[in-house]
Amino acid sequence: MADYLVIVESPAKAKTIGKYLGKKYIVKASMGHVRDLPKSQMGVNVEQQFEPKYITIRGKGPVLKELKTAAKKVKRIYLAADPDREGEAIAWHLAHSLDIDETSECRVVFNEITQQAIKDAFKVPRKINMDLVDAQQARRILDRLVGYNISPLLWKKVKKGLSAGRVQSVAVKMIIDREKEIKAFVPEEYWSIEAQFTLGNEPFEAKFYGIDGEKQDLRSEQEVNDVLSKIKGDKFDVTSVKKRERKRNPVTPFTTSSLQQEAARKLNFRAKKTMMVAQQLYEGIELGKEGTVGLITYMRTDSTRISETAQVETKEYIEKNYGTEYCRQGERTVKKDKKSQDAHEAIRPTSVYNDPKMLKSFLSRDQLRLYKLIWERLVASEMAPAIMDTMSVDLMNQGVMFRATGSKVKFLGFMKVYIEGNDDGKKEEDRLLPDLEENQVVEKADIEPNQHFTQPPPRYTEARLVKTLEELGIGRPSTFAPTLDTIQRRGYVALEDKRFVPTELGEIVLELIVEFFPEILDVEFTAKMENDLDSIEEGEHNWIEIIDGFYTGFEKRLMVAEEEMKEVEIKDEPAGEDCEKCGNDMVYKMGRYGKFMACSNFPDCRNTKAIVKDIGVKCPSCHEGNIVERKSKKRRTFFGCDRYPDCEFVSWDKPIARPCPKCESLLAEKKTKKGVQVQCTSCDYKEENN
Repeated sequence: MADYLVIVESPAKAKTIGKYLGKKYIVKASMGHVRDLPKSQMGVNVEQQFEPKYITIRGKGPVLKELKTAAKKVKRIYLAADPDREGEAIAWHLAHSLDIDETSECRVVFNEITQQAIKDAFKVPRKINMDLVDAQQARRILDRLVGYNISPLLWKKVKKGLSAGRVQSVAVKMIIDREKEIKAFVPEEYWSIEAQFTLGNEPFEAKFYGIDGEKQDLRSEQEVNDVLSKIKGDKFDVTSVKKRERKRNPVTPFTTSSLQQEAARKLNFRAKKTMMVAQQLYEGIELGKEGTVGLITYMRTDSTRISETAQVETKEYIEKNYGTEYCRQGERTVKKDKKSQDAHEAIRPTSVYNDPKMLKSFLSRDQLRLYKLIWERLVASEMAPAIMDTMSVDLMNQGVMFRATGSKVKFLGFMKVYIEGNDDGKKEEDRLLPDLEENQVVEKADIEPNQHFTQPPPRYTEARLVKTLEELGIGRPSTFAPTLDTIQRRGYVALEDKRFVPTELGEIVLELIVEFFPEILDVEFTAKMENDLDSIEEGEHNWIEIIDGFYTGFEKRLMVAEEEMKEVEIKDEPAGEDCEKCGNDMVYKMGRYGKFMACSNFPDCRNTKAIVKDIGVKCPSCHEGNIVERKSKKRRTFFGCDRYPDCEFVSWDKPIARPCPKCESLLAEKKTKKGVQVQCTSCDYKEENN
């Protein structure tokens, strides 16, 4: 018979921990929270110091019954939920439901699910940290007060099913503000001049810098012509050669935010998917004879520090596999961000010796790709800086100056293992220059002016939005993925080409919130509220005072909104075609995934159609239909014949309205890491990237 009961959140976690603890311990899963505020009502008594009304979550009765039965058979119960506010709150709710004294040493926390970490944690159980519980409870109550007061207003004034929240509303506002910037943007013309030079048989490239050593921007074709008219002949003098060595330091191990950003850039993972796969790696993977092993440390963190043990192990691994010269010298300085709670370590492998290559047969494709990213990031963070040889050369003709820059990697350092991605997807490459010296003369082989126009700011990708929210101090590691998911499910924003665009519904809702609840959308206010929640966790403030300070002003605005907010009718826009089932007009409606067509005779006629976009290309298969742009069930864009199902032509690549000059077949635009490439769908013909 077991002496101890250990309660965790998930069966996978229970299985892994049970293996390490042995027969005296029985490990059960609560399947997350067992108590929460009721969905059918506010559940917060504003008159009684915001006292929450907790109930057993629907469907959790059998789970609680099983836990209570198990609790009667053991001497002691340990609550081992995740090591964060949410986990502390789950432990507190379990203590109440199972009549456990919350002041007893019943709480066990660990940052990684490994045998040593688990055994060490059970040697030092502690009391439930009520400051952590209060911080989570304050966030929950605050969001309930906002959501359950504003949402019914939106249902009454706009349409049912809408919601409003602190973090999600700010995220929607950022997306809408960016769209306004893009629409208001006025492009400005500018020019560049690129020249090809040769030294002997060695070609290299340089760009116009300025006149007589002073940098000059080119704003018009006339200015370009003025510059070109000054150049006499093809000979340029080398007036300056600067060579230097530059160090490039490795990036730090992952936080929740940086993991979501890098997984989006390199793996094309949505934030929600990244956290789901990371959870699986944290809770444990079956590794054959070794059994179930937790492969990474806890994945909700804003810290970049790692334990001394992990540092030592990683250094040993680097020395053994890459050589001593690749090891970082001295201590790594960890700069603690003011907004960072730094509650526990960065996200890292539980053991660097769990090499991704060794785990290939045990992990799914997604698990392996994410684990490899985390593993490489840790190893690189403990490696020596990369050393770059850089060279800058100035070339002069009649006072017209061109500048050539080049660089090459002298020592790979951490770059041997990992290079951080960037939002534009460009890869770094060596730009080599000939071994130039001052007073040499080089020949101009070609010169080409190019017209450009300034570009508007880009729409937010998930990675860029997460990064911006983090920089502004809005939300915390655990909130980013759910926030992005919510604003899409509510139909406030949509993803187009992996970038957020606001919907009409999102703009209407935001306009109402801006008018009546401006503080909800104020970035500084929202960031301050996050800091206030952190101060509750640190024991510096009472949670009731923080909530009361917010609610006093909010309640007044709520009363004004109830009286003055006008009803908004979202009229259906005519689609310009008849319903093929009943003959009534088809209209555009807004759904979870954006606009779609539906019959205006709803509910008598429930005919709906996806909106398709004709791209002006004849179908190459049937030669009768036209190619239209469609969306797959996973919202991925593809192209097909509008005569489907009579014609089944489909293509992931966008067909274009001109034939291949080589074989007369269909040409299509294929997206590559370097841009968009036009290539033939039948032969090997390709055009240069645009």
